[in-house]
Amino acid sequence: MKKMKIEIWSDVMCPFCYIGKRRFEEAMKSFPNSNEIEVEWKSFQLNPYLATNPAININEYLAEAKGWTLDYARSMNDHVTQMAAEVGLAYDFDKAIVANSFNAHRMSHLAKQHELGEAMEEALFKAYFTEGKNIDDNDTLTTLAVSLGLNAEEVKTTLAGDGYADAVKQDIDEAQQLGIRGVPFFVLNNKYGISGAQAVTVFSQTIEKAFTEWQQENPKPSLTVIEGESCSPDGDCG
Repeated sequence: MKKMKIEIWSDVMCPFCYIGKRRFEEAMKSFPNSNEIEVEWKSFQLNPYLATNPAININEYLAEAKGWTLDYARSMNDHVTQMAAEVGLAYDFDKAIVANSFNAHRMSHLAKQHELGEAMEEALFKAYFTEGKNIDDNDTLTTLAVSLGLNAEEVKTTLAGDGYADAVKQDIDEAQQLGIRGVPFFVLNNKYGISGAQAVTVFSQTIEKAFTEWQQENPKPSLTVIEGESCSPDGDCG
């Protein structure tokens, strides 16, 4: 069955991407035709040159990188933590490890090949923002992937080489071509873009509008029926 596509560009280390994911999911729950929509997650790197450093957390990194005090960095992230709590997420920036997200994105692409792309995104977000795991660590990524049902040897082989590196770069290039400068960014039916972790109502209204237009462009086939003697599922024949 042909489906309308929604593409979501995000980065694993983006706090608003996880929040946006929850708000988007809430809109999809109330959308009656959600089974006719295909969601695809796309890679984006906010800081491709970030060096992984398990010795410091994200509060300490921001304080140093931005020239802020540690208290100010914590206060900024406390605000985001409160936003996350409103959609049922538990952020812990004191545990969040500074890590480059490129390998995590490679794992997302591997998972996508096994129809586990969304599940991997969720696992990576939770690992980074809640559990304080190093998302650039091969053992951590392997454990996450295997817990979702991926083959351990395939995961290890991918991480040991450059598997799906081109796919990650292709997503990033596509984002640049579309003019995407920040994430999360949602593209609906190649027509409408939603930037940021918008309110659920914004997602709902845009999904409805995009889907209505998609239906008009892709009408379901109709049959001209010539009636005759037949049997119905309730056993009525005649």
